[in-house]
Amino acid sequence: MNQVPSHIAVIPDGNRRFAMRLLKEPSKGHEWGVEKLKKLFFWCKELGIRTVTFYSLSLENINKRPQEELNFIYALTKKEIDDILTDRDNFVHENRIKISFFGKKDLLPEDLQEKIKLAEKATKDYDDFRINFAMAYGGRQELIEASQKIGLEVISGRLKPQDINEMVLRNNLSTNGDPDPDLVIRTGKEKRLSNFLLFQSAYSELVFSDTFWPEFSKEEFFRIIKDFSKRDRRFGK
Repeated sequence: MNQVPSHIAVIPDGNRRFAMRLLKEPSKGHEWGVEKLKKLFFWCKELGIRTVTFYSLSLENINKRPQEELNFIYALTKKEIDDILTDRDNFVHENRIKISFFGKKDLLPEDLQEKIKLAEKATKDYDDFRINFAMAYGGRQELIEASQKIGLEVISGRLKPQDINEMVLRNNLSTNGDPDPDLVIRTGKEKRLSNFLLFQSAYSELVFSDTFWPEFSKEEFFRIIKDFSKRDRRFGK
């Protein structure tokens, strides 16, 4: 391949629909989705992709999904974090993966917020790979909050309006100036970003797959990366 993305972002859509297609509870789809997430990391490692960002839970999900389903997602997340915290053989430690979460984390259950802090602390010194989770996240809300922070800086006199530039905005986003994703992949047949990384994905290559996330395969992923490697990325030029 001529080029491989250094950072991919994933909207892993289709967990519930895949489960219902198999006449299973939606919770089963979420369980399968977590296992697919782990597999995707190893596919990325094989290709030399070092950073992956997952759209784990949107603000719209929090407002619209049944509370029972949200509680299951929270419990599943806590279970995975507990495994990271207690098992030194967990793939996160073996591969020195730095874990981070961003979004309106204050909307999450307090016990989950605490576990997130512990997971981030336990992996903060790892630098081989990185996995980011957008949780309780919305791209429009992120831009509004960044604008509010910058506005306070201007009011206080610490920042002049004429000094506001792209880097100032970047540094006030949830992603804190991290590199933009080279490639955004969405599974599950829908063809939209659904309020995900609206600023950061301005020049990302976009791929929409008809495959539901739990059945997303290594073969399809490698085809996507191979296609990416052939693209002429002009960044607006």
